[in-house]
Amino acid sequence: MNHHTQPMTVPPAAAKDGLRARWNTAAAWLERIVSHNLLALACRLSIAAIFFYSGRTKVEGLLMVTDGAVELFRTEYKLPLLSPELGAHLAAYAEHLFPLLLVLGLFTRLSALALLGMTLVIQISVYPNACPTHLSWAAILLYIAGRGAGVLSMDRALGIR
Repeated sequence: MNHHTQPMTVPPAAAKDGLRARWNTAAAWLERIVSHNLLALACRLSIAAIFFYSGRTKVEGLLMVTDGAVELFRTEYKLPLLSPELGAHLAAYAEHLFPLLLVLGLFTRLSALALLGMTLVIQISVYPNACPTHLSWAAILLYIAGRGAGVLSMDRALGIR
């Protein structure tokens, strides 16, 4: 009788199931912690900051569009359908209004779609080589437009989807 014992080995399928089970448990925990409401709030605040700070570079005081902003639209941006003056004003106002609405979570989907439109114009007409940046903005804006503002929002308080 051979009393020599072999070390116990776990069959490869069982080892995978154990690892898979641990991974799935961790993923379920992350899904609970990083809820839509948290993700929507983070997306709203982060993309709002990007556009708001861009808008602040175009104005002095509260909302007085600078000559430098108009010149930027004349010499660098060169939008095909708008005069530099109109383009500078529309961009400056949009980059203040829509981020503010996103922070408040008011008319959130509309605001996200408006900024997505701006992002597309910037990508196509202004900075076509900045695709990685614009794609990340678009992803955030699409999430907000598709899923809404979450519970920490004026939209939710007013019953607006």
